[in-house]
Amino acid sequence: MLSFFLLILIYTGIYSLMALGQNVITGYTGMLSLCQAGFFAIGSYVTAILCVKCGWGFFATIPVAALLSAMVGVLIGLPTLRLKGDYLAIATLGLGEIIRNVINNWDSLTNGPMGIQKIPKPSFFGIEINPYSKWGYLLMVAIFVLVFYLLLKRLADSRMGRALEAIREDEIAAGSMGINVTKYKVWAFAIGAACAGVAGSLQACFSLSVTPGTYTFMVSVIVLCMVVLGGMGNFKASIVGAFIIQLISYFPQLVGISNKFPAQFKQILFGLILIVMMIYRPQGIMGRSRRSFSKTGRSCPFKFLASKVRTVFKSSKEAGR
Repeated sequence: MLSFFLLILIYTGIYSLMALGQNVITGYTGMLSLCQAGFFAIGSYVTAILCVKCGWGFFATIPVAALLSAMVGVLIGLPTLRLKGDYLAIATLGLGEIIRNVINNWDSLTNGPMGIQKIPKPSFFGIEINPYSKWGYLLMVAIFVLVFYLLLKRLADSRMGRALEAIREDEIAAGSMGINVTKYKVWAFAIGAACAGVAGSLQACFSLSVTPGTYTFMVSVIVLCMVVLGGMGNFKASIVGAFIIQLISYFPQLVGISNKFPAQFKQILFGLILIVMMIYRPQGIMGRSRRSFSKTGRSCPFKFLASKVRTVFKSSKEAGR
């Protein structure tokens, strides 16, 4: 049972990376994208091809997987910038399926439906990280999640994060205030795609094989469920949502009652979760993260403004004397 719970935690980490990227696109920028499965597949196949056919090490393939996924994210983001809402979701869904079909039919590079097998295990300074032992691989995945969480949290607190939030709230108003809407939308797609690409690398190395059937539309739906369940615009919530969804997915196997539920039960359950959350708690379990002014010594912008007014009044009064 412990081994199975470790498996849930490993998949929680892998899907958390995708959920963090999805949160940049959907939670912070307000674009409903259903293409994370495509970026996930690109990252997995880049790692598999470079490790098996080119003899690269696992860690050397991660920057390439992230960069190539980001480039595809930019190519997808540019033609879909004028689309919004359901139209954007349908367009990104179609592009994700195009990626999967290209992988499925490019036999000379991806081996088609047979996929790529016998991916070498990752090693760090000669120390082999065995996915079957789980503890070492869980530690590696946790480090990746922590690093990406800190980077994206820093991004959210930066000028770029504020620009993304402004675009989400009102795209026209953001553009009128001088924000380059096109640039920031493309950046959001690139960052979200890069996160999914790294998650794909970890997935390929954990399963030691890749096949096109793994990267279906349901993967994108599951990632969106994680973001909505935890709370859009909150990176901690994405990780919490990933854990809850993975626990729900594997709970029947964990307690030994999987034979009592049909194979389509998870799809029904995920759809039900989305509907219930949208009706009763659209902000998610943890809600959207709020900005704090405490780091700059401003607990409240109104108090800061009042202190400035008092300072000006005092200086003018002294000058009058």
